[in-house]
Amino acid sequence: MTKHSILIVDDNTNLRAGLKVLFEQCELVSEIHQASNGREALNVASRVAPAVVLLDVGMPIMDGIEACQQMKQKWPDMKVIMLTSHDDERDIFAALAAGANGYCLKDADFGRLEAAVNAVVRGDLWIDSSIAHKVLRALPKSGGATTPTEVIYEQLSDRELQVLQLIVEGLSNQEIGDRLSIKKDTVKTHIKHIMDKLAVSDRTQAAVKALRHGLV
Repeated sequence: MTKHSILIVDDNTNLRAGLKVLFEQCELVSEIHQASNGREALNVASRVAPAVVLLDVGMPIMDGIEACQQMKQKWPDMKVIMLTSHDDERDIFAALAAGANGYCLKDADFGRLEAAVNAVVRGDLWIDSSIAHKVLRALPKSGGATTPTEVIYEQLSDRELQVLQLIVEGLSNQEIGDRLSIKKDTVKTHIKHIMDKLAVSDRTQAAVKALRHGLV
């Protein structure tokens, strides 16, 4: 079992301390580091190279959006989850444009935050379901020709839609199987069919396409 280090960045000392205590109970977390603003986060990240950064949007000195952008430029493989109380569409799109791997609200259940960390470490995209709906509503309607990568080639079955929803939520194949009471190999088969039908090559692309087209 591979363990990962995380960096918690927030100007709220109590929130950082609370998250530290919770993450100390997680089997997949090896080290926990802290920073109180974006500039400090960059300095800490350069020293400890965390696998995942939990980054607040609104902070003094350097906000989370700018810090995320600089982190992804310097360390493209570093995973960044925006952890914030802001559900404003402008903040969401700014974070995603800066390269964030996930966007999670601070008032979300800790289990979902833990799932978000596990998801981005695996290379998946995590967007909290309540935020995903805001993203879909904010996307402009396309009035021009559709490019081949935007085509949904074949309708997904009900079961495939269930699996796709859980992919968007960041669950692993085993977790999807447990949730739907099906075998892991069956999950893999469904995911292959989903990727074929959506004309994508990996889970992250499937999740993005699902959100873009309102499939989940």
